[in-house]
Amino acid sequence: MNRFSLAALLSGALFGLGLAASGMTDARRVLGFLDLFGDFDPTLAFVLGGAVVTTVVLFRLVLRRGRPVLASRFRLSSLRHVDGRLLGGAAIFGIGWGLAGYCPGPALAGLGVGSAEALWFVPAMLAGMFLHRVVSRS
Repeated sequence: MNRFSLAALLSGALFGLGLAASGMTDARRVLGFLDLFGDFDPTLAFVLGGAVVTTVVLFRLVLRRGRPVLASRFRLSSLRHVDGRLLGGAAIFGIGWGLAGYCPGPALAGLGVGSAEALWFVPAMLAGMFLHRVVSRS
């Protein structure tokens, strides 16, 4: 295993551990956060807030390095405008997240903890990714 694969494996494992520790592999918790007028669960707001604070504090520090530890340069998006593809993708993502209580990261971590919801969500997600690829090529 090369150092890039090892770094990816360790990063993914740390991300999955964080999702599991915060309870975000439980789709009911996410759906509770989205249910503003029902059984509201604010836990996800704290998880999201922690992620935003960490990013705000560390992003500029990391970029001061000049280059990543395991690459020759940073690969940041050059997009500076909002277009239909971005809005459409965000809408589809949000609708799926609201219906299932999962997005890709927690769904994959949910497989690791044996979540029944993840067992049906991940194949549906993969089918959607495949369909997008087929439609995008034509």
